[in-house]
Amino acid sequence: CALRVCPAFTKAAEVLAWNPDGIMLTNGPGDPKDNGSIIEEVKKLIGQRPIFGICLGHQLMALANGADTEKLKYGHRGANHPVKDLTTGRIEISSQNHGFHVVLDGVADVEATHVNLNDHTLEGLRHKTLPVMSLQYHPEGAAGPRDGNYLFSRFREMIGKAVGA
Repeated sequence: CALRVCPAFTKAAEVLAWNPDGIMLTNGPGDPKDNGSIIEEVKKLIGQRPIFGICLGHQLMALANGADTEKLKYGHRGANHPVKDLTTGRIEISSQNHGFHVVLDGVADVEATHVNLNDHTLEGLRHKTLPVMSLQYHPEGAAGPRDGNYLFSRFREMIGKAVGA
C-alpha cells in the first residue's frame, strides 16, 4: 500500500480529491466527543471509500455512525487484553491504550465485531452494508501482541472489492 499521512483536521473533500483506495483513521488522545468538526468530516467520508478506524479512529467512526462513547472507569492500558472476534470466534491477545469505549445501543446500520473478554466492552465494529470497519485496540502495536495482523488483510480485501481488483 502507498500511504499519505494527513493531519486530523484535513477536510473530507481534500482527502477524496486525492482519490485514495482506502482511508485509515488512526489513534490519538482525549475524549472523542471533543472532536465535533472531525466527526462531521468523517460522516462525509462514510460510503465514499473503504475506511478502517483504530482506537480514536474507531471512536470517531462510531460517533459518526450515531453511536455513543463513555469514559471507562479504569481504562485499558498495556498488552495482553483478551479480545474475541465475533465473526470467527477467535480469541486474540491485544495491546490497548484508551480511556473511552463505544456504546452501540440503538444503532441500526452498525454491528459489533469484537468484544473485550475482561469487561465485555466493544472492541470492534463494522457497517452492515458499507465497507467500514474499526477497532478499539491496536493491531499495529508491534511492540506487543501481533494477533490482530489479519485485520489489515481484511481491510485490503475490502479495498480490493471496492476498486474491483
